[in-house]
Amino acid sequence: MSRENGNEMEQIQKNLERFLDREVEKYEKGEAGYRDDVDMDEAEYEEESLYEAEYDEESEYGDEEEYDGEPEYEDEEEYDEEPEYDDEGEYDGEPEYEDEREDDEPDYDEELYDEEEEPLYEEERYGGRRPGRRRYDEPEHAVRKDKGREKPKKEKRKREEDKHAVMSRDKKKNGKKKKSRGKKVLAVLAVLLVLFGAVWYLAIGSIYGKMRYSRVETLAGEPLKENGVVNILLIGSDSRTEGDDGRSDAMILLSVSSKTRTIHMTSLLRDMYVDIPGRDGNRLNAAYSFGGPELLLETVKQNLGIEVNRYAVVNFQAFANLVDAVNGVDLELTNEEVKWVNAYLNEYNELRGMPMETDYLDTSLSGMIHLNGAQSLAYSRNRFIGTDFGRTERQRKVLSAVMKKLPAALVTNPNGLINGLFPNLTTNLTQMECLRLSLIGGKLLTYDIVQESIPLEGTYSSVTIRGMDVLQVDFDRNRAYLQEQLYGKKTQ
Repeated sequence: MSRENGNEMEQIQKNLERFLDREVEKYEKGEAGYRDDVDMDEAEYEEESLYEAEYDEESEYGDEEEYDGEPEYEDEEEYDEEPEYDDEGEYDGEPEYEDEREDDEPDYDEELYDEEEEPLYEEERYGGRRPGRRRYDEPEHAVRKDKGREKPKKEKRKREEDKHAVMSRDKKKNGKKKKSRGKKVLAVLAVLLVLFGAVWYLAIGSIYGKMRYSRVETLAGEPLKENGVVNILLIGSDSRTEGDDGRSDAMILLSVSSKTRTIHMTSLLRDMYVDIPGRDGNRLNAAYSFGGPELLLETVKQNLGIEVNRYAVVNFQAFANLVDAVNGVDLELTNEEVKWVNAYLNEYNELRGMPMETDYLDTSLSGMIHLNGAQSLAYSRNRFIGTDFGRTERQRKVLSAVMKKLPAALVTNPNGLINGLFPNLTTNLTQMECLRLSLIGGKLLTYDIVQESIPLEGTYSSVTIRGMDVLQVDFDRNRAYLQEQLYGKKTQ
């Protein structure tokens, strides 16, 4: 009887092993997973769970042979045959069963819950499957459901593509319209610029026609601007009558430097003893008397090393008219300077046929005083206070004040400015050169104005040569200073 029991248990064990082998084989083939559709209806979930439960119940003992439980015995009480025990009280048939069980029974912990299989379960679990459910087969309704989902996505993608295509076409159309409008605007601006240029050229031509142009053959081919600097020598003539060149009462080198963005007004003292080309040494203003503006320019080049090829000569009347065109200037005067203004007005009033005391200042005045054209001219000619250095400083003060008021005067009193200045001005600037200078006039308003005089302090001494009281100058130091200030060049 014990042998039959052992055989039955062995058969049960084999059936169980077959079942487990089949399950492991299915698991390894990828059938053990979780469903993608996490929103599956509860009814489907319960139905599948029921199916799994039935499947487990039917397959518990294998498919080949069913185990019906314990063998039926007629009656336990009528079982007369006692089990045989050995001397130690052990059951005789049990060791053999235990040995077989130990040898053949699978290790459920190792086979069913092998640690190597667990990561697969976790990966599928985090892949969106429902925990605790196995995926044996993919239901057809899930496939249909996925296909149904794909169709709206495709339609939505197609609508978006169509929308982008329409927007792209609209952008291209708008871009073409904008380009067309931009071309029209540019065309209008170009026409306006041409018209403005034509009007401006005619205006400059009209003004230029009021000036006296004097061509200098030796300088006609020389450039207006050299090394980023435009140099124009302003010459104040003391001529009393029209057509009389007179003497150069004042000489100011006007330098517009685009390198340093400055306008330099450098007074050249007329008493400097200089070498005059083709002549003996003499005062600087003597060069103008000997050979006019052309010889004076050559003398400045030779002694100071400055390339200056353009000049403008103004007489007394032009200077006074320029100040009146800007409605006068406000300057700081001492009481002594006020008295000398009245003294110099005597000569000027006589020249213009005016009463002697015309434009006299109150001799008790001092401080900030408003001066008209005649008073400014008298103030600038004074050489008895501060010698020639003081006189040239006063000239620069008047010109600097005029330049600050000049832009406003061009708007408020253009006729007074044009008619008062230009008929009394002589120059070798051409009409095109005047046009070029006028075009940079707006930029010049942003430049700094620097006032200085040559010779520099400490670079000259007062001497008497051939009976003339003159200034003997160290020209090397003064040339180096001008090169640095105007051109930004530093010399050793």
